[in-house]
Amino acid sequence: MEYAIEIKNITKSFGEFTAVDNISFSIPKGKIFGFLGPNGSGKSTTIRMLCGVLTPTSGSGIVLGLDILKEAEQIKQSIGYMSQKFGLYEDLTIKENLDFFASIYGIPRREKKIRIQDTIELCGLQEKESVLAGVLSGGWKQRLALGCSLLHQPKLLILDEPTAGVDPVSRRVFWGVIHQLAKSGITILVTTHYMDEAESCDLLGFIYRGKLMQLGTVEEIRQQEGRQSIEDIFISYVERMSDIKVSGSFMEIKNHLD
Repeated sequence: MEYAIEIKNITKSFGEFTAVDNISFSIPKGKIFGFLGPNGSGKSTTIRMLCGVLTPTSGSGIVLGLDILKEAEQIKQSIGYMSQKFGLYEDLTIKENLDFFASIYGIPRREKKIRIQDTIELCGLQEKESVLAGVLSGGWKQRLALGCSLLHQPKLLILDEPTAGVDPVSRRVFWGVIHQLAKSGITILVTTHYMDEAESCDLLGFIYRGKLMQLGTVEEIRQQEGRQSIEDIFISYVERMSDIKVSGSFMEIKNHLD
């Protein structure tokens, strides 16, 4: 099996604080990997190491055949990255943003027009090309951000909470594009706090306090834990590793208070 990402015993410490503690995992090419964990659990630090932005304190890793310790700059140029924070130019239109990022990526002029049009169609941005990015809703902004991250045709796409604060309809549309990309052979690593999104991933990894607690398919994890709800499993991991006791489901909380 070919892997887009292989990391072994990766650790990242900041002084006496260990943000990522000796984790290992592999993501096969063309799969969607859901990377789950509470805020501050080590997800973003791990992603920054995979992107070549942070150097691990110890351990090793290969991303798209490139060494994260020795070939960080090449990795940055080979992947697509998108975060929940809209980082595009709000005073430019959708098409102008796409044109600008195509130029940044160094896409030849003869290819640029075709790439931009293909991206507009893939992300469902038709008939909004001339709309300023600043007046778009959250869902449309995220579609545009996704499109900009795909212009250079990366083989690996890293999405850090891409649908945070986006309405349910826009989330469905966005994930439709993600699954379409995976079917085309692009590997996707995505972080999310929405468990319905997590359940549609091919593989899941749970991280808490810098430690990787579980790794496997949704069904494998359900069978190992003896539960159907990924949200309940997620919460149970947190409870095991901490002194936190989380109340029951939202309906149980409501019924208790009633």
